[in-house]
Amino acid sequence: MSNIFDYLEWRGDISFDVDPFNEVDNLVLSELAYTCFDGTVPYDGEAVPLSEVRNAYFRKHPRSAIREDSDHIAKAPLLMDGMVSGKRFADTFLTGYVDIVDRDEAVQMAAVTLLLGDGSAFVAFRGTDGTIAGWKEDFRMSYLQETEGQRRAVWYLNETGKRVKRPLRLGGHSKGGNFAVYASAFCDKRIRKRIRGVYTNDGPGFRPEVMETDEYRSILPLVTSIVPDTSVIGMLLTSDVAHRFVKSEASVIAQHDPMTWEVMRNCFVESKPSNLGLFIKNSQKGWLRRLDDSERELFVDTLFSILEAAGVHSLEQLGEKKLKALSDIRSSMKEIPKDKQKEMNRIIAELLHSSSEAAREMLTKKHTNP
Repeated sequence: MSNIFDYLEWRGDISFDVDPFNEVDNLVLSELAYTCFDGTVPYDGEAVPLSEVRNAYFRKHPRSAIREDSDHIAKAPLLMDGMVSGKRFADTFLTGYVDIVDRDEAVQMAAVTLLLGDGSAFVAFRGTDGTIAGWKEDFRMSYLQETEGQRRAVWYLNETGKRVKRPLRLGGHSKGGNFAVYASAFCDKRIRKRIRGVYTNDGPGFRPEVMETDEYRSILPLVTSIVPDTSVIGMLLTSDVAHRFVKSEASVIAQHDPMTWEVMRNCFVESKPSNLGLFIKNSQKGWLRRLDDSERELFVDTLFSILEAAGVHSLEQLGEKKLKALSDIRSSMKEIPKDKQKEMNRIIAELLHSSSEAAREMLTKKHTNP
């Protein structure tokens, strides 16, 4: 299987003059946004050449330690080696790095702007990282018309558009893709006119109130949604955008890792939605349809208050100390009021019921259309 690392090795010497910006370029830059550029890329200072950023980063972070980590977020900085060694990205500059995490407000928004050799700028929004605050904000999208992270994304694009006078593309993976679409729709009109394309890579969708706005409708022709064939995150909520399904070497939730997406030359290997992917999509749609906003909010707030009471602030903690973390979570559940425990159990039962309905519907269709 070939992935974005192979793309940089095999196609990195082909300039934008020969082969214009494409969907794989978008994923390379969206994935690079997971890199922590603290101390190397200033928010409002001079743009820094990618080669200098790469050298400064690896002076602090040995490549050997990064390669040992299996997580795609940890491996993101390694993309800089392939980018610097080829013509395509060698003259890229970075600017405008921000990284905002507020546990109390459940906000996680990070972004960086890349000035490319074709005269355009790519605004890359980071997806959900390993923080519980980041994942809580993902869940809050189900009952809030606008999250604080989405507001910050609009702010970032407006400020970047004032400083960077270039044609713009935007993109992001996971929640970063949602931020890219949202910021494009609700930024200043003068900046929106300079947007040439928006990419959401397995990013969640939006609530109906957002999709019904004129601003959202106006940006749709520029949006490309790329999802793996068994997408979970990219099927959350809806988007009114036709998804482009791509092949992944992984299975189920592991397909969310963009480094498992298969690349052929300058595009992804096309696929179609799997039966499991359709089942997951229909299950979550049925569950959300059964719950009103107050019930969704109760579920999210209670779930994350249990995690916080258990001292769990990152997914890494859940992974490293799984048994202790689960034990602490069970203990914390007993501390919440009885009425909330009862309501949580009812909401979980609704999820199971929706899954059963989705399974029956798929079986009925299969027997009706053999």
